[in-house]
Amino acid sequence: MINRLLTAATNRIYSMPVLVLMPHSRCNCRCVMCDIWKSNHNKKEISPEVLQGHIEAFRKLGVKRVALSGGEALMHTNLWNLCEQLHAIGIKISLLSTGILLRVHAPEIVKHCDDVIVSLDGSREVHNAIRNIPSAFEKLEEGVHALKAIDEMFPVTGRCVLQKLNFRDLHDIVSTAKQLGFDQISFLAADVSSTAFNHVQGWNDEKADGITLTLGEVDEFEEIIKQSFIDFKYEYRHKFIAESQEKMQGLVQYYRAIIGMAAFPAQKCNAPWVSAVIESNGEVMPCFFHQPYGNISDGSFEEIINSVKAVSFRKNLNVKKDEICKKCVCSLYLKS
Repeated sequence: MINRLLTAATNRIYSMPVLVLMPHSRCNCRCVMCDIWKSNHNKKEISPEVLQGHIEAFRKLGVKRVALSGGEALMHTNLWNLCEQLHAIGIKISLLSTGILLRVHAPEIVKHCDDVIVSLDGSREVHNAIRNIPSAFEKLEEGVHALKAIDEMFPVTGRCVLQKLNFRDLHDIVSTAKQLGFDQISFLAADVSSTAFNHVQGWNDEKADGITLTLGEVDEFEEIIKQSFIDFKYEYRHKFIAESQEKMQGLVQYYRAIIGMAAFPAQKCNAPWVSAVIESNGEVMPCFFHQPYGNISDGSFEEIINSVKAVSFRKNLNVKKDEICKKCVCSLYLKS
């Protein structure tokens, strides 16, 4: 509590509960809304030796949970060594995965990770079409069943990006998540404005139009969301659907804002003060969307997040007014 107050008062990080680690740059899907796979030839990964050099900083900063993101973290050549280093200092590990390699690595995942968050883009045909992998759904299904066969209480949740190609599938997505044995499903909008997720060229109108919704589609989406409040009253109440009804309505507002018909939903986010992202090339960022502070190959993690550049960034960041923050699709807010 004191450390969090010190951080808020000085913009120096004294406590960091959450760390997102991208251990590997490659991905085994070809998703229409993500370009990470387009740089698969530039294989980068964080080695156990490099990570070991920053473990003490994670311990000192009180990191409680590491989210292994990517790319596909399961493609790392020595992922379990990284996990062992993190667990050795009491850090819990969440694995974010496409689901394709879950079955192959199920025993190691249950042993080394505390939960898995799987990308689910729709019912079988819709999911496979968005992932651009013919058997993506089937492999995801096999993988979840393999995890639950080892430990039926092992937490598996789903995350779905709702966009033009799957918003009409919302009800089937919830039903599919239940059939697969997920413990929860969460929803977010598609990022169509930033250079995150390897969108190094940014978004042109043609590319964005393939993901965003037209005005008529937004109106249709709103009716689907409203109907979900009736059809999935139990799932909302018991948090099988992670978002509140207000948050789900915010997805509609986001797509209205993209086409200039509304303001973006108000953001409540303190990610740069409570977390950081380490990319597979070693760059340290305040979140997925803002520019890096530095690189762990050039200095210690603690020095980077409390550098003059990093402190100045946090001091001058107004989440409510910043153009990047206003359009953010996955903000983070941790209470003190």
